[in-house]
Amino acid sequence: MADWQERLRQIGIAASSSHVGGLFYHYVSRRIDTVLIPLTGARLAMGPPGHTLLLTTLGARTGKQRVASLAFLWDGDDIVIVGSKGGSPNHPGWVHNLRADPHATIQHRGGIERRFAREAEGDERDRLFQRAASTWDNFSAYQRRTGGRQIPIVVLSRNGEETS
Repeated sequence: MADWQERLRQIGIAASSSHVGGLFYHYVSRRIDTVLIPLTGARLAMGPPGHTLLLTTLGARTGKQRVASLAFLWDGDDIVIVGSKGGSPNHPGWVHNLRADPHATIQHRGGIERRFAREAEGDERDRLFQRAASTWDNFSAYQRRTGGRQIPIVVLSRNGEETS
């Protein structure tokens, strides 16, 4: 990564770690991504370069398609997403949607694909949260602001198959 890209990444993390920055990211940047990612094949995004995806779920109550822009990590062939909601005391809607129906569609630099979601638990959850927090400092700040809510870690597996 070029020096200017790393500096831009650090500025983004610092900004989104603040309360106001977290709200901006949640309410503004994510909505821009719902247009930017499809237009550019995920080459450009407001979130972390190369590590931002669009997650499409079915609304748990409405049954309508819901789209969220999220940072992600690879864990082998699986994709890991974090239900931080900027440190809100409530889980993001997409967590509730995946609990009701674990089938999802994602779009990232690798294209568009179907995935199966499961929540990581115990040691796996702790390991994946630590990886996310060490990659993006803002996740540690979000956890401190949740008021005690444990941030869910969701693993998206290929081919609609649950794997451990």
